[in-house]
Amino acid sequence: MRRLEQLLPDLEYDICALTGDYRAATFGPFDEALEGMKRLRPHLGKSVYGVLANHDTIRMVPALEDMGIRILLNECEPISRGDESIYLAGIDDRVNNIEKAAANIPSDAFSVLQSHTPEVYRHAAHGGFDLLLSGHTHGGQICLPGSIPITLSSVLPRRFGSGAWKYHNMVGYTSVGAGSAIVAVRFNCLPEITLHHLQCC
Repeated sequence: MRRLEQLLPDLEYDICALTGDYRAATFGPFDEALEGMKRLRPHLGKSVYGVLANHDTIRMVPALEDMGIRILLNECEPISRGDESIYLAGIDDRVNNIEKAAANIPSDAFSVLQSHTPEVYRHAAHGGFDLLLSGHTHGGQICLPGSIPITLSSVLPRRFGSGAWKYHNMVGYTSVGAGSAIVAVRFNCLPEITLHHLQCC
């Protein structure tokens, strides 16, 4: 996390999308995680959106939002520039409701779904989303040469485990993230901060 604090100030972007797992444990105290996020928040820019993951609890939301991190709980927010808008939706990993998150998105609008896990890719594509941003897998964390994961923490085809992919008319990106799970080891799977550039075709 301290390395992130060093890297982030040099990056330029309009919106920061956090895909969850703000703490390592799946239960118990979370004050330390919130302190870490509080240290990181000044380096994240003005517009920050997040979703909750399987390691997070709804009880973290008030503190995260007090820091200026808008947590999307099965809801959507338009992001406008001039007279154009894209729609950013986010789902809660434990109680996800894609239909509710997409309910107010116009059918002809460009829409992005922020989800902790890419496992919702079928549902998201059939829901009409254009882009799915997710994490959760850590890219396998321990990989064979060529970043081929030995195992994924998800029930997914391997091509959805990290990086860019496509399913029907939807594009997706699964970030390998900046942290680690279970053991603090990465092999052939470097941590990442991903910059996405959206442009009209």
